[in-house]
Amino acid sequence: MSAEPLLDVRNLSVAFRSGQNETLAVDGVSFRLERGRTLALVGESGSGKSATALSIVRLLPYPAALHPSGEILFKGDDLLKANAAKLQSVRGADITMVFQEPMTSLNPLHTVERQIAEMLRLHGARGAAAVRALVIALLEEVGIPSPETRLDSYPHQLSGGQRQRVMIAMALANRPDLFIADEPTTALDVTVQAQILKLLKDLQAKLGMAMLFITHDLGIVRRIADEVAVMQRGKIVEAGPVGSVFERPQHRYTRALLAAEPKGAPPPADATAPTVVTADNLRVWFPIKRGFLRRTVGYIKAVDGVSVTVREGQTLGVVGESGSGKTTLALAILRLIRSQGPIVFLGQRVDGLRWKAMRPLRRDMQIVFQDPYGSLSPRLSVAEIVEEGLSVQNRGLSYAARREVVARALADTGLDPRDMDRYPHEFSGGQRQRIAVARAMALEPKFVVLDEPTSALDMSVQAQIVDLLRDLQKRHGLAYLFISHDLKVVRALASDIIVLRQGKIVEAGTAAEIFHEPRTDYTKALFSAAFRLEADVSGVVSQ
Repeated sequence: MSAEPLLDVRNLSVAFRSGQNETLAVDGVSFRLERGRTLALVGESGSGKSATALSIVRLLPYPAALHPSGEILFKGDDLLKANAAKLQSVRGADITMVFQEPMTSLNPLHTVERQIAEMLRLHGARGAAAVRALVIALLEEVGIPSPETRLDSYPHQLSGGQRQRVMIAMALANRPDLFIADEPTTALDVTVQAQILKLLKDLQAKLGMAMLFITHDLGIVRRIADEVAVMQRGKIVEAGPVGSVFERPQHRYTRALLAAEPKGAPPPADATAPTVVTADNLRVWFPIKRGFLRRTVGYIKAVDGVSVTVREGQTLGVVGESGSGKTTLALAILRLIRSQGPIVFLGQRVDGLRWKAMRPLRRDMQIVFQDPYGSLSPRLSVAEIVEEGLSVQNRGLSYAARREVVARALADTGLDPRDMDRYPHEFSGGQRQRIAVARAMALEPKFVVLDEPTSALDMSVQAQIVDLLRDLQKRHGLAYLFISHDLKVVRALASDIIVLRQGKIVEAGTAAEIFHEPRTDYTKALFSAAFRLEADVSGVVSQ
């Protein structure tokens, strides 16, 4: 490596303070990164990857987070010693970052155009017409179709994948020297993943940009990174060129990480089992408004004539590209957004019910959202988050009994019940997702929507969560609507699949039929892209 890398991290440590206690999250991490090169940080949730990345741009909360030791040299300047003015000039221009949860990074009150334009104006862009043209070009660059129609959209009107692409557009707006990507493709389907990875590599070659890439998807690491550093419990346990580490891993933890993936297959759905929920010819159309009077000039047909049935003990997988209507379909079935078309839940027609009439049914229908941080209140402890539904639906339950239910739910999802009085910001993204699963399961529902429940989790925890969901389903006869772009997880959990494209079902059938012999060209292309990523990590040492 060269004598003067763009980024030189030396003996970095990060400690989190809670009351009188301090927890070391990063312990003596060192690495170097040159212009035009990509370093991937991989490891399980809670290994210190994001804390390391946030330290580079000094975004960890002070005084809750401290740096007992270390230097972060960027172009020779130690950012740990930089003043506020220096950091402001570096952030968003020389160093940019895409966070794991786009919904919490985007302002819900500002349009897409305003948020991207702000990044451009803060660092010198002038003229409304010129800025708008740049915004449109950036949205087109990151793969958002018809970007002109999305300028006036708000974050909640976009899919999770589209929100992530807006974040990437903002990060690339000023052509940075260092691009830090914290799970940047987590919310994206496999076809868009490939587009984003190609986009980042092309821009890197054009600009000489260095990338620090944080991910749990080992297929992406092999595709995009030059070098990889494997983190465990705050330390780098193995590092080197990607090919060398993947093909000849030396550390036991690295070998276990490479071997981990969801395994097995669900039992076939029982066609005689009681029906839990049905939707017939369901439609969700969002109006497109233009002009001073905000007249409706058209519609975005997010869900357009979709019919589904989910039975007790069945998992219906919903797959498709970002923006295909997967999450919108689920929210409509749960009566969280308006829709047209009959919805029957546990034998009762619910599409015409008002919120008061729906309230008793909420206990039996739960959802685990794609964005765990955005769905967890930062003002509530984990115990308060998990027990919130119990407090509403079962008011006679004592405080001690609720704590017992919370402890059991946390233990079932792989969390330490002793941590129930901590707050969401004290957990990694994967740990927050497990808290969201625990909250949904605490009420023992009949029907659960799982909206990308493993997208924020590393490979080993994905396998644990899949096993957990299978076990809960078997014990309680749960019906799942499982939304995912990770086809390995879908194959392990779903007995039946529908494939959505532009709000319509293009293919439906059993998982075995669709995985073995997809009929439509769209499904074939979707599966082909997924299995290319899967093949990128095949053949590695797995003992």
